[in-house]
Amino acid sequence: MPRPWLRSLRNGMIPGLLCISAVSAPASAQDARIHGLWVWEGPSTLTTAEDADKLKDFCQTQGVNEVYISVSSRGEMMPEARIAQTIAVLHVSHIRVEALLSSEDADEPGKHREKLLSKVREILEFNRNHAKTRFDGIHLDIEPQQRPENKGPGNLRFLPGLVEAFRAVNFLATPAQLPVNADIQNKLLKGTLDQRRMLLSALPRLTLMLYELSSPGDGESQQQQLEKLRTASAKFLDMAYEGLNDPNPVRSNLAKLVIALRTPDYGEQLPNMLHLLDEANGANPHYAGWARHSYNDLLKAKGK
Repeated sequence: MPRPWLRSLRNGMIPGLLCISAVSAPASAQDARIHGLWVWEGPSTLTTAEDADKLKDFCQTQGVNEVYISVSSRGEMMPEARIAQTIAVLHVSHIRVEALLSSEDADEPGKHREKLLSKVREILEFNRNHAKTRFDGIHLDIEPQQRPENKGPGNLRFLPGLVEAFRAVNFLATPAQLPVNADIQNKLLKGTLDQRRMLLSALPRLTLMLYELSSPGDGESQQQQLEKLRTASAKFLDMAYEGLNDPNPVRSNLAKLVIALRTPDYGEQLPNMLHLLDEANGANPHYAGWARHSYNDLLKAKGK
């Protein structure tokens, strides 16, 4: 039975979409260094064709080549036609689009994980019905560390369940040629050799949320913040793969890392910090690029 949010286009409720000229993101775009962007609250952030155009324009001016769009918010799902139209607009500019799915509890087997997997199945169903405006991947934001029992340095009791959730999503998505990416906090890279091997072998790509190194009001100069970021990014890349390195990174079958920064830490200097990540780590075979959190911060600053 088709999901309710998958019926609108088939039933002709939202006219005009079929006249949009859309192309899928080319394979070459997937081979470039990743420059990602989170877009939260899709149902309220991307309500019109103009919203999609503004997002596209921002990506082009900021060098962003993939976006992670949250297709549901507070129980509200983006209309199917709006999702397809947004993807079409971004694909024309060779910007990849990943479906952003979030959870605090999907590390736990049972109803919580099944809820996440049901969302994955909805994305797969959407792709089957939209060959020219399909999602290019799935982006997971699973945060068991937010629960009180999982807080604290070195507390990785939730890691096995988190990895099981990653693998369950990957199991569904791989046959549909849909790569899976997942956000991780830096304390996961401080685990044992076996814990890091388990994590880094679960998915082809992980996104390290390298937050709270600096803040706009901390009194440090931009140069000091740049050097702090240079040191920290190299440190965590080394920490992640220590003891796991194969001379051939492709053969090692370990995830590559994207490093994410956020607006509250750097304010208007964020683009410079992102550029530094590429400059400092571009020669590291495990480094895949950067991602910025988030487009919604920009809209909030503009009062939208």
